[in-house]
Amino acid sequence: QVQLVESGGGLVQAGGSLRLSCAATGLTFSNYAMGWFRQAPGKEREFVARISRSGGVTYYTTYYADSEKGRFTISRDNAKNTVYLQMNSLKPEDTAVFYCAAVQTPLGSTIPAGWNYWGQGTQVTVSS
Repeated sequence: QVQLVESGGGLVQAGGSLRLSCAATGLTFSNYAMGWFRQAPGKEREFVARISRSGGVTYYTTYYADSEKGRFTISRDNAKNTVYLQMNSLKPEDTAVFYCAAVQTPLGSTIPAGWNYWGQGTQVTVSS
């Protein structure tokens, strides 16, 4: 069956960086769009980034101020069945459990209901 396993979370100071990884098994990775979501305590799961089967990317910051854009970068390595999320200039408000998701469609989705498979999550904590 499909399994997604996240890693790379941890505790980091504000302004620091982390690189999350999500290793996928049980699927033909190149046939799946991949995404990252996050969920802070008491809040709903929210979209962070997605990468299509062909490598096109969409970020939650599409409609945000320029100062927000560019902090996160999603990428995929089809040879390793792995998707990454590089996070720079981290802020305390980025603190959340980050989840990897997969769906066998070209683009994926910006809402949780649009994904079929989820990892168990990895905790990211940013201290001020």
